[in-house]
Amino acid sequence: MKTLLSLALIIFSTSFVFSQYRTGDRDLDASLVQIDAEAKLNFTSFKLELSKTYGVPITKVNNLSVNVGLSAGEMYFAFELSRITRKSIDIVIDIYKKHKSSGWGVIAKELGIKPGSPEFHALKNNAKGKASKGNKGNSGNGNNGNSGKGKKN
Repeated sequence: MKTLLSLALIIFSTSFVFSQYRTGDRDLDASLVQIDAEAKLNFTSFKLELSKTYGVPITKVNNLSVNVGLSAGEMYFAFELSRITRKSIDIVIDIYKKHKSSGWGVIAKELGIKPGSPEFHALKNNAKGKASKGNKGNSGNGNNGNSGKGKKN
């Protein structure tokens, strides 16, 4: 009985965690959950890496965490959306604030990224790469307007 209860709790919590992003792709959601988990090991280092990778001041990254309330996975995803769509992070966050209850899939669509598009696959592949590398890797190359896969270390 105890094992059954534990299994039910794991399934419920996993479903809840995956549903927090609602990208429309379970694998992408799983990568963002993994990014969250790895960032918790050293959140300061994670934020510094975002600042360096996307060429934004650490104060901007801290603002997204503290004042906007984004998780590590959400901050990563927002910066990737900014990079791939060539829109400023401020525009991405404005759209996030308007559509956050609908999930990141809707936010990506609002920014012009359609499910199954090359841009969507780039988001998915970059997140998977970031999740598998932990805080040591980076999949973006700054907010310089390049689309597709980002720079790899």
